[in-house]
Amino acid sequence: MTHSHGDVRWRRLGEPGRPPVVLCHGTPFSSYVWRAVARVLARHYEVYLWDMPGYGSSAMFDGQDVSLAAQGRVFADLLDHWGLDEPLVVAHDFGGAVSLRAHLLHGARYRALALVDPVALAPWGSPFFRLVGEHAPVFEQLPPALHRALVREYVGSASAKGLHPDVLDQLVQPWLGEPGQSAFYRQIAQSDQRFTDEVQVRYPEIDLPVLICWGEQDSWIPIEKGHELAGLIPGACLEPIAGAGHLVQEDAPAELTAALLDFLP
Repeated sequence: MTHSHGDVRWRRLGEPGRPPVVLCHGTPFSSYVWRAVARVLARHYEVYLWDMPGYGSSAMFDGQDVSLAAQGRVFADLLDHWGLDEPLVVAHDFGGAVSLRAHLLHGARYRALALVDPVALAPWGSPFFRLVGEHAPVFEQLPPALHRALVREYVGSASAKGLHPDVLDQLVQPWLGEPGQSAFYRQIAQSDQRFTDEVQVRYPEIDLPVLICWGEQDSWIPIEKGHELAGLIPGACLEPIAGAGHLVQEDAPAELTAALLDFLP
């Protein structure tokens, strides 16, 4: 899809006509993290995957707006582009904030929403995340080898069990070279807590089935945030995932998929 914030790459799995499920990734990831879950869901649903502008295989360019505000508008527009009126939505990390903003601010309607270790409540952002955000132009100048090592270490820390080397390579690859290196620091520099503050006060307005899955060993966003979020959204159910870190899709794909299949109508 061509959009003012950059062309969006997407794909679809499963038979047309089945209930649609849209999978939203987080940062610094891409739709690749949903590959295993998507294949199973495609047995029962029509599954849509997409890379946010500035991520994965979607457009990356200087001056690009990749903020949560921009991504929320892009997601609402993408649902219109697909002609999906009330899809099922599953969203991880920043994708959680994107889906919540699209719903609460841009009128996107969902049949049900599953949030997986979402960025949704203040405060968020690790000390590393804040350091890079404050000095992004400096980090952009890192030699490629040092940048690659930094991104590998950062991405790897999202898993409690450790990522397979091939998986880690796939997750890191979009951020290497140009324009990937600049894009990596751009998305961190544009991360701003005000974009979740704007919608956090409206979570009690959410009136649809909501499941919150959370890796019990998440070192990026502790599970206590999951309990807090579940208390703010009427009727929301929290599903802890034992032994999983922030990247639940990699640490416990079977357990996560089972929880989603039990929840999704």
